[in-house]
Amino acid sequence: MTQETLARTTQTPSALQPILEVRHITKRFPGVLALDDVSVEFLPGQVHAVVGENGAGKSTLMKIMAGAYVPDSGEILLQGERVTFSHPQEALQKGISIIYQEFNLLPERTVAQNIFLGREPSRFGVIDIGKMNENARVLLKEIGVEQFISPTAVVSSLSVAEQQLVEIAKAISFNAKVLIMDEPTAALTSTEVQLLHDLIQRLTSRGLAVIFISHRLVEVFDIAHVITVLKDGKFVKTVNTQDVTTADVVYLMVGRTLDHYFPPLGSPEDFGEVVLRVKNASNHILKNINFTLRKGEVVGIAGLQGSGRTELAQALFGVVPFKTGEIELRGKPIDIRNPSQAIKNGLGFVTEDRKSEGLLPKQPIRDNMLLTVRAIQNIFGVINKNGIRKAPNLVPNLGKQVDVKTDSFDREVQFLSGGNQQKVVLSRWLASDAEVFIFDEPTRGIDVEAKASIHDMIRDLTRQGKAVLMISSELPEVIGMSDRILVMYEGQIAGELPAKSSENEIMLMATGNKPGDVAAAGKE
Repeated sequence: MTQETLARTTQTPSALQPILEVRHITKRFPGVLALDDVSVEFLPGQVHAVVGENGAGKSTLMKIMAGAYVPDSGEILLQGERVTFSHPQEALQKGISIIYQEFNLLPERTVAQNIFLGREPSRFGVIDIGKMNENARVLLKEIGVEQFISPTAVVSSLSVAEQQLVEIAKAISFNAKVLIMDEPTAALTSTEVQLLHDLIQRLTSRGLAVIFISHRLVEVFDIAHVITVLKDGKFVKTVNTQDVTTADVVYLMVGRTLDHYFPPLGSPEDFGEVVLRVKNASNHILKNINFTLRKGEVVGIAGLQGSGRTELAQALFGVVPFKTGEIELRGKPIDIRNPSQAIKNGLGFVTEDRKSEGLLPKQPIRDNMLLTVRAIQNIFGVINKNGIRKAPNLVPNLGKQVDVKTDSFDREVQFLSGGNQQKVVLSRWLASDAEVFIFDEPTRGIDVEAKASIHDMIRDLTRQGKAVLMISSELPEVIGMSDRILVMYEGQIAGELPAKSSENEIMLMATGNKPGDVAAAGKE
């Protein structure tokens, strides 16, 4: 995309006055200039997407508007009046609500109790439960979700999508004028995503301004009216969605065109012997699992949510092991009953949930990188922490290999962007010298350029003779990265598809169609 073309994509003036405006916002953290003189305005009745690479400043800007951070300089205007927030509660009272990726709900309390927590209606000094439930019912009806959620339902009994609706209802109960949503669809199915989009449209029709943070550009184009791009803490441009393409926005985000989203696939003649073979393996969720994995190969696992994809990864790694069947590694039977045995046999597992399962967030980057090395030493009874300390180049070399962007490996890993956190998880398995890598949603929640970096790393592993099993909900990623594709349905492998199969073929198989029917559909 040329600079001339970009010049024509600036947002056209609107007769509407901004409901929220940030002017010349700057925010510094130790060693990082997170935001540098950023100015953006948000209009009522609009979905305004804010996009950019990890580390671009999106989350920092959102937290400043929501009162979680105080800017070093600049100002915030709400309906034309200058406001300052020293606490999120102050922003809430002014009508600015934020919903984070990690929900802020009390799981063992009811929907109504969560919505009105700390603001429960009372009668004669006692909480009026009936009134609270009725107020919640009216609120849920007002936003059009009363058919999905009961005010008396315990939150822990709700699905992720339903919990998100509770979060939205809670936000609206503060008479919200602005609703900020940070990666709201990361854990939702396509049906649930559509439900959320319908709700967002109802909210904007009432005049709310919705600020939408997402790495899924297809989704951004589906729902947003305008898109603001941030890069390296700076404002790049605000564009009308209808005036640009996905490629245009990618160019604005990364500063260059991405001619190829995925690295070249492997050649069948380059694949080595079978490293991993699973025969007739089952547990309480998975049934009769059979497949092989060769050196130098990426085998993609596709399927709808609940099809057993993650459970397959967990069974192979011994988290929830197979009860029956056989696993062979390099032609020899192995018995994997726990993750320690998996690691001992040369398996590495990059988990879907890096924050709760893959990282120690308050520990230094260095210690997170060395977790697997230390685990291996314990497994083999060779506890030698001094040996690790005497290898001063190990961590820097790993960091260079996966391109972790940090000024110090002693910084807590929680302060890294999502893409860099994922690279830290990957680096620890590189240090373990695993032979088989299991990637569960390797690029979930990270930006376009970080995704490309992870994809390149996966291909680098196969060029070194490693074998990769990759699970992904994103069909373009499955198709773009896989030398073969296994499709799961109701806890079974429904069938196998060759490289470069279509999304239509995968979805047909993932919804229970027979391989023969899928093959016939592929020829049409």
